[in-house]
Amino acid sequence: MEAQTSPARLPADFADGVFPAGCPSRTVLDHITSKWGVLILLALSEGEQRWSELRRRAEGISEKMLAQTLKTLERDGLVLRKSQPVIPPRVDYSLTERGYELSGLLVPLVSWAYNNADEILNGQR
Repeated sequence: MEAQTSPARLPADFADGVFPAGCPSRTVLDHITSKWGVLILLALSEGEQRWSELRRRAEGISEKMLAQTLKTLERDGLVLRKSQPVIPPRVDYSLTERGYELSGLLVPLVSWAYNNADEILNGQR
């Protein structure tokens, strides 16, 4: 059963601005909507976590991709890395204020994907 809805409208002040190849928002969207970026942001939306916890949560991610994704999200100001001066070394990751704001927007998107995945994938067969 398909719901009848009206088309979504982009705000007039940036409707044409997000489509050009050089728009910075496209780079940011690439970082946050990447396969691993979304999962790491969602995991951290539940609170501070260590490297090993994030690796377990994002099943299938390699150490290299986890490191790269965390560095990118940290550079973008979405993730905070806190190193503890203990032995063995301990590093905790958490979301910044902007990261929490973003995760609040991602949760409905991921919920929609989760709730519709079976029907969508079954329709492909």
